[in-house]
Amino acid sequence: MAGCVARRALTVGSRWWSRSLTGARGPRPLSAAGGAGTFPPVATTTTRRHLSSRNRPEGKVLETVGVFEVPKQNGKYETGQLFLHSVFGYRGVVLFPWQARLYDRDVASVAPEKAENPAGHGSKEVKGKTHTYYQVLIDARDCPHISQRSQTEAVTFLANHDDSRALYAIPGLDYVSHEDILPYTSTDQVPIQHELFERFLLYDQTKAPPFVARETLRAWQEKNHPWLELSDVHRETTENIRVTVIPFYMGMREAQNSHVYWWRYCIRLENLDNDVVQLRERHWRIFSLSGTLETVRGRGVVGREPVLSKEQPAFQYSSHVSLQASSGHMWGTFRFERPDGSHFDVRIPPFSLESNKDEKTPPSGLHW
Repeated sequence: MAGCVARRALTVGSRWWSRSLTGARGPRPLSAAGGAGTFPPVATTTTRRHLSSRNRPEGKVLETVGVFEVPKQNGKYETGQLFLHSVFGYRGVVLFPWQARLYDRDVASVAPEKAENPAGHGSKEVKGKTHTYYQVLIDARDCPHISQRSQTEAVTFLANHDDSRALYAIPGLDYVSHEDILPYTSTDQVPIQHELFERFLLYDQTKAPPFVARETLRAWQEKNHPWLELSDVHRETTENIRVTVIPFYMGMREAQNSHVYWWRYCIRLENLDNDVVQLRERHWRIFSLSGTLETVRGRGVVGREPVLSKEQPAFQYSSHVSLQASSGHMWGTFRFERPDGSHFDVRIPPFSLESNKDEKTPPSGLHW
């Protein structure tokens, strides 16, 4: 993969897009329907998006992005690293890394002594291992093409005023796992279109990568660390549907003489099989330290009922929860439907809602 030219094929007016690699034998474009010239499924540079089978690419325009680098098996990517997202296909740039604790219930389930008690969803002991994630910026040009599969305004903050329910988002800010990074280089001094790119990063051709952090980025990271920090990641697979949950504490607000604690949680659904399935329902159980247990049922998630297929295997979204207690737990299931009309439930790994006891200042968003 090293030394190959990364190109993008975009079709104006549709949501189909793909990648192709140009090697010594000339361009090898991907086709929407597969066949000759199409990379095998194991090639993580393959990304195809379409709303329906009718959206075949016509009049493709290949745009050179840069030169692929060999993905790192060990170590971390540095601030300023350009990349393509291996799942959602967007262009991005690394701002800084996070060291998270990954609680993978699939790994835990292979040990017989840690088998889960069917009577208690959260009864299985799972030990966390260190895993690297990155705070990144998404190229604004790619946001319209990924909005049906991943929210581009998923990183939210509590507003700095008396409205305890007011939230605001920073568009094009995301968290990316190390294995989702497909690194590349570019000779463009502004390769990513985002309003914060030049405010956070400075071009320096003597460095590798040639984009270094400005003082504004370091100040913003330090000031917003409690509200940006990614600490725990929870993962579990049921019938080849993998659910990954990342909770974030957002802060506390006072409302009607009581304290209200807020969390954001990001969920990714991934179909690890070739069969097409569709998310139909969600079922949440929310336990608060105050002793309350709430049940939430509803159609789909964030107003959608996404289809997970071989061509579009993943869907990612964020939502929020508030408690009148400083901690709690959440767990539940997603109900999926197969093409034959049968249903099956996919477990959502239980995760804790913990607050920062030492919080002193509210989140400051883009202020520094």
